[in-house]
Amino acid sequence: MSATDQREEELFDAARMLADGTERRTFLDRACAGDSALRARLESLLTATDDAERFFTEGSKSLGKLASFSGSYGGGPALAEAIRPKPPGDEPVGTRIGRYKLLQKIGEGGCGVVYLSEQEEPVRRRVALKIIKLGMETKSVIARFEAERQALALMDHPNIARVFDAGATERGSPYFVMELVRGVRITEFCDQNRLDTRQRLGLFIQICHAIQHAHQKGIIHGDIKPSNIMVAQHDGVPVPKVIDFGISMATEARLTDEPLFTVYVQLIGTPTYMSPEQTEMSGLGTDTRSDIYSLGVLLYELLTSKTPFDAKELLEFGIDGMRRILWEREPPRPSARVAALPISELTRMAACRQTEAPRLVSVLRGDLDWIVMKALEKDRGRRYETANALAMDLQRYLDYEPVTARPPSRLYRLRKLVRRNRVVFAGGGAGALALMVGMGVSTWLFVKERDARHRAVAAELQEAQLRREAEVRERITQAALLVSQGRLEQADDQLSAVSFTQPTVEGAAVLRSVGEWHALEHRWKPAADRFALLLQVDQLDGLDVSTLDYLERGPPLIELGDTDGYERFRQDAIARFAGSPCPFADRIVKISLLQPANSRIIESLGPLVEATAKSLAEADATGDRFLAAWRSVSLALFEYRRGDYQKAAEWCRLCLAYPQDNAPRSATAYAILAMAYHQLGRAEDARSELATSRETVLSRSSSGLGRGTPVQGFWFDWALARILLREASALMETPSRARE
Repeated sequence: MSATDQREEELFDAARMLADGTERRTFLDRACAGDSALRARLESLLTATDDAERFFTEGSKSLGKLASFSGSYGGGPALAEAIRPKPPGDEPVGTRIGRYKLLQKIGEGGCGVVYLSEQEEPVRRRVALKIIKLGMETKSVIARFEAERQALALMDHPNIARVFDAGATERGSPYFVMELVRGVRITEFCDQNRLDTRQRLGLFIQICHAIQHAHQKGIIHGDIKPSNIMVAQHDGVPVPKVIDFGISMATEARLTDEPLFTVYVQLIGTPTYMSPEQTEMSGLGTDTRSDIYSLGVLLYELLTSKTPFDAKELLEFGIDGMRRILWEREPPRPSARVAALPISELTRMAACRQTEAPRLVSVLRGDLDWIVMKALEKDRGRRYETANALAMDLQRYLDYEPVTARPPSRLYRLRKLVRRNRVVFAGGGAGALALMVGMGVSTWLFVKERDARHRAVAAELQEAQLRREAEVRERITQAALLVSQGRLEQADDQLSAVSFTQPTVEGAAVLRSVGEWHALEHRWKPAADRFALLLQVDQLDGLDVSTLDYLERGPPLIELGDTDGYERFRQDAIARFAGSPCPFADRIVKISLLQPANSRIIESLGPLVEATAKSLAEADATGDRFLAAWRSVSLALFEYRRGDYQKAAEWCRLCLAYPQDNAPRSATAYAILAMAYHQLGRAEDARSELATSRETVLSRSSSGLGRGTPVQGFWFDWALARILLREASALMETPSRARE
């Protein structure tokens, strides 16, 4: 498609969305700007489109009348129902789709319709069922719909709507079933409940963590805005939920084999919340930092009740004008935007935040201005690197600590220190001031000269440090590119020259890929080395990712026979996660007990075991049998290591009774159960369970190991099962075999 044709198609799409004739003519006057031929072609296309729409509208009305006539004069109810027109995308309320009964239509998007539905088995509950509109089952729409389903299925976060099921209707249209989110959009919730600025920031930080989770799963949301973030009260506590990943994109791998070409024809997203690079309509130019920009717009709106750029103004200027505004015009800082409001509007806004107008402007001025404007940087390289980094800076603000979004001058740091320690500084201020005045005159010249010398040295050191950091980033980026091309050996060589000194998301991803490559080839020493580096730089990743990193680090150490290294490793793992609540504590319990443990290790695991039991109960309550089964394995291994073999056997049997079988999980449970039965004197039962575990592991070994999936089992899940199977086999080895 030529650039002229592309522009003509973009203008046609934009004009077609304007139903009002006056607005459409105004738009064409401005867009065509003297190009009469272009204006004539567009008007001809628009006229033909309007005529076609009138034809189908009048035809639908005629069919409706015919349906009514047939129902009254001999056609019968069946004929009347058969020819009565239905709006595109509507399934009749009361229809059953699989295990679900449609109760009410509750939402509609560009290609999908959402219904309030009732699941009837194996549990009865209300859910949201999303299905492609009738008549829109094109390859591209189905590909986007499938991408949304897979994107949501990858994620497991309390602030993201969860996917329960998926399938296809009798007519072949795909659907998926997700958690029913009851609530209101976040901006309405904040205003209705008169949340102050700190409370609004608390909700926003939770949203940042949810988006970070999505990014770690390789998903870009692409359309972050208030209507896609719903807030509901749970036991009196507001819980935000991010919904509608319908336009998400894979950042690391394709989510579907179908191409998702949505560029050149339409902008995917909402213009007010779109990053500048999204307006270029090129998937190659969009990454996770586009979501950071949209989060910045949302934060701006939560703080000021306004968006950085007015939506109506963006639409009036057309696509080209919108691009220029987003790329070239700097939005006002939040404090300046609020201060410029009429006093009546400012007073109402302040009342919604339980404060006074002057105080509201003062609260926004400074740190919050800097944080918001850093998220809204035109150059994405100057934005926050991750959603977690944005959340951490806001948390620093809430804790009266220096934020990273502004130059940390000495005066700025001192002001923060004073604010955190007002009582101490108030008591010692007078004496300190007198001392400073007395010494000031005598030391002024000396300090001035010393500071000049220090500044020169610091400038040299900073420049050298920046050069080193730039070299490291460049090497990591090159390694990431090599990994994406499947050139893992060259990527590994590139990493050998990198000295990791600080956490990095991109570096962690590359180390993870290279470490898995070595492990799958049974090169345990380089795998252990790469995973050791990974645990030093994965602090920017969420708990769900970092705990999986520990599951990858443990098996190589045991396969190497590095007993001392494994002992240090599990002590570090317990120290890192036992001090704070962790929803994935079961993983740390399991990897810490892969080998026998002394009483000190068993005792130190107490908080993590309690968290595991609690999360298992929560998974049972929500019907998540898959997670509940995994957590029961960890509890079984814990009870076995501390010598309660009866409880260990009970946890194993519970794990094996859950549906949604997972082969490595079952093999692990059978191995632990075999050891528990052996310790209880049930030799025959022990041999039977051991044989089942061995058969499962051998069947996998014969088919070869790959990275795996959550449902089929990752490579490290199989490694854990294999290690425990060896232990069980050695435990039950016959005396004659031992002598051999």
